[in-house]
Amino acid sequence: MSNNEYKSYGYIQAGEDFPDIELAPEFNRVAPYKSELTVEERSRAEKLMKENITISLHDHPVRFPEDMNQTPEYNRTGRQHTAFAGLKESGMTVLFDNMMDGTACVTGNAPWRWLDIITDIGMRQADIAHQELVTVIRNVGDIYNAHQNGNVGLVFGLEAATPIENEIDRLDVLYGIGIRQIGIAYSDSNALGCGLSESSDTGLTNFGARAVKRMNQLGLAIDISHSSDQTGIDTCLESSKPVFMTHAGARTIWPIKRMKSDDVLRAVADSGGVIGMSAAPHTTLSHAHPVHSIDSVMDHLIYCIELVGIEHVAFGPDTLYGDHVGLHTVFSKLLKFGSSDAPAFEKVKYVEGLENPTENFWNITGWLVKNGFSDLEILALLGGNILRALEEIWI
Repeated sequence: MSNNEYKSYGYIQAGEDFPDIELAPEFNRVAPYKSELTVEERSRAEKLMKENITISLHDHPVRFPEDMNQTPEYNRTGRQHTAFAGLKESGMTVLFDNMMDGTACVTGNAPWRWLDIITDIGMRQADIAHQELVTVIRNVGDIYNAHQNGNVGLVFGLEAATPIENEIDRLDVLYGIGIRQIGIAYSDSNALGCGLSESSDTGLTNFGARAVKRMNQLGLAIDISHSSDQTGIDTCLESSKPVFMTHAGARTIWPIKRMKSDDVLRAVADSGGVIGMSAAPHTTLSHAHPVHSIDSVMDHLIYCIELVGIEHVAFGPDTLYGDHVGLHTVFSKLLKFGSSDAPAFEKVKYVEGLENPTENFWNITGWLVKNGFSDLEILALLGGNILRALEEIWI
């Protein structure tokens, strides 16, 4: 079956081998973003995208149910459907795919179970093996090959190391089956360290320090996006390799726990790492743009560039195919973002300009062109900074 025809899990029969749930479309779920670029600006942006390596540090390239209330049922199948057609049109070379295991309650009612993680990783790779457009990335060479061959590469990761419990060798197992990036904690604390939703910040544990060392030895990229401030700082100090904050923003720009303090942002940069700008709904807002849009996200970008330097900043939009706001509503108890003391803001149905993985980087590149960034600066933000860090991190 050709790349243009293959749909996720097309090698078996929906309705017989797994539930036939109506999924959100890969295109035109919402109105297209109006970037208002000139012909010259659009041409320059498209050229930059087509000729260079573009990397999302955090996205979810999968289709969710049209009715988000069906997501628990959908997740229990263990089969999240990769949006192959949408990815083909995304212009991305690579995206870090964290597989939504914070909501993957396959065998129970709580996330981060070891068996669920293994099921998710295996199912996704079984599906990908039946087509040729999307490829799995395991080293830097794979990224260059994907770019040369016109493929879209997925880097499989986890937003938290919670499933390893207190068994450090499970990191080796995860690496062996394809995981190349892993978070320390996801909102709730675990054996490694404190999550961002806790009322007291206890930082990285002794076991967490051992785990960080093993991650460095394996060549696992480390993410502190959902960790507490002190855990993030401790991790950066403990790591001998650059540390990622794959999807977050600056708390100075929008004062909620999900955003990071200047001290954490500096710690990531001091490690040689990279901060990915997130666009998850109602997170990276700003006082200048309190109605969440691409402009709100770019306020965080500009602040981080001024704080730590452009060489430590990139994008991790944290988008998906479906109603992201609805997902947060359905899983509000699991997807803890910390304190609810955010300034007043207007809720949106989606983040204009950064609604799904297909449109993100076309709009990001256009915005950067429109707002006076040079080609070299744009290439650093689109993927160059991440590549530089990965060349130090990955084996």
